[in-house]
Amino acid sequence: MRKDHMLTLLLGVSISALLILTFFIFFFFFRRKQSSTEPDQYDVESLDHKVHNKHGSSSETEELVTFQGGEDLTICDILDAPGEVIGKSMYGTLYKASLQRSGNVRVLRFLRPVCTVRCDAKEYSDVIETLGFVRHENLVPLLGFYGGNRGEKLMVHPFYVSGNLSDFIKSGGEESIKWSNILSITIGISKALDHLHTGTQKPIVHGNLKSKNVLLNSSFEPRVSDYGLHLLLNQAAGQEILDVSAAEGYKAPELVKMKEVSKESDVYSLGVIMLELVSSKEAINKGDDHKLYRPEILTSNGCDDLSEEGLLKYFQLAMSCSSPSPSLRPNTKQVLRKLQDI
Repeated sequence: MRKDHMLTLLLGVSISALLILTFFIFFFFFRRKQSSTEPDQYDVESLDHKVHNKHGSSSETEELVTFQGGEDLTICDILDAPGEVIGKSMYGTLYKASLQRSGNVRVLRFLRPVCTVRCDAKEYSDVIETLGFVRHENLVPLLGFYGGNRGEKLMVHPFYVSGNLSDFIKSGGEESIKWSNILSITIGISKALDHLHTGTQKPIVHGNLKSKNVLLNSSFEPRVSDYGLHLLLNQAAGQEILDVSAAEGYKAPELVKMKEVSKESDVYSLGVIMLELVSSKEAINKGDDHKLYRPEILTSNGCDDLSEEGLLKYFQLAMSCSSPSPSLRPNTKQVLRKLQDI
């Protein structure tokens, strides 16, 4: 009886040990299989991925195209650059990055592969080349474009230390109510749009103009960014841009039905920005303040040549640009002529 009990005990221990061993063998092979497929699940926007991409995968399908001002860029510069996230959306991430070799600070814009348009390489290359050759003093230039072997896409731009127009307006500082700044910023944005609409071989619609996408240099001169970005994104990502634009008050009324951005919808967004500049309020104002402009503009330093009539002309031009009817909006050249008359 005692021997039978010992035999049963030994048999039970053996079976338990076998089950545990089987479990560990299964777990080991499962983990190996999972790790072999892990690269397909890698976050292409993470900085860790950039290091992995350089050291752990083939560069046969990697490509870096550089344009004026970005001739010294290399793939290693981009992939090794320490970056700080300064913006994020459904379709991509913006990094402020210091290039270690040159010491230059650049903005790196990663576009998520699932959000980019699916077309042949030639067609995509043509769009990149069109955007890369755009040069104007009031536009943020594209310095380089990187296409990775996992489908990730990266745009390289200069970095502007003074931030964007939205923050400048919200600051409510003395510089933000100077008429000279308001007028020069408006003229600069209008010139940038005019160059996109009429100054390139093939007209470019901005498609996402808002004060957050207008950068300022140390002299408060505007540099319009994000132009033509919709040309690189698929329909879902493009709709996301329009939805955000609508929520922030920049979306032209006709885009509710038409869905296609146009020169006229760009002018509508310009009108909204002009109203922001003179009222110091966000495009969608949820407060009870219904003032058309800040009275301080008339008394601020450097406004000896500005009358209330001139400010009224500016306001009327802004309202004309943001007319509900696209056919009633002026084009960019008409806007510039009227600004010069103020």
